[in-house]
Amino acid sequence: MLKPRIQDDMKAAMKAGDKRRLGVIRLILAAIKQREVDERIELDDSQTLAVLDKMVKQRRDSVAQYEQAGREDLAEVERYEIEVCQQYLPEALDEQALADLVAQAIAATGAGSMKDMGKVMAELRPQVQGRADMGAVSAMVKQRLGS
Repeated sequence: MLKPRIQDDMKAAMKAGDKRRLGVIRLILAAIKQREVDERIELDDSQTLAVLDKMVKQRRDSVAQYEQAGREDLAEVERYEIEVCQQYLPEALDEQALADLVAQAIAATGAGSMKDMGKVMAELRPQVQGRADMGAVSAMVKQRLGS
C-alpha cells in the first residue's frame, strides 16, 4: 500500500529532522486527503498514483515558468518536490516499452483512425499512469493513428 508508506516516510523525516523532505511529504498527504474528502472515498493505490502524477506535472509546469522568469531559486524548490514525489511513482517506462503498450492498445481497441483516440487512451491510462507523461503518450498515439 502506497499511502501507509508515505505516512511512514513522514514519521521518518520527522525523526531525522529533515524539514525540507517533511514539507513535501505533507504536501503529498494533504493532496491525497483533499481528494478523499472531496470525493468521500478512501483512495486506493492507483488513485494515489494519479494524485502524485498530477503533482509532478504541476511542478514541471512551474519549473518551466520559473526558469522562463529567471527564478532559478524557485525552480530548484520545485525540482526537489518532483524528486520526492517520483520516489513513490513506479519506474518510468522507456521509449520502446511505451511504444509496445501503444501498439497493444491500438490492436486491443481495433482503432484505425483519429476518431478512436479516446478508446486507445482509455485503454492505456491505467497501464501508464505515473510511469509516463500522458502528453508524450498522447503524441505517440496521434502519430500512430495519423499514419
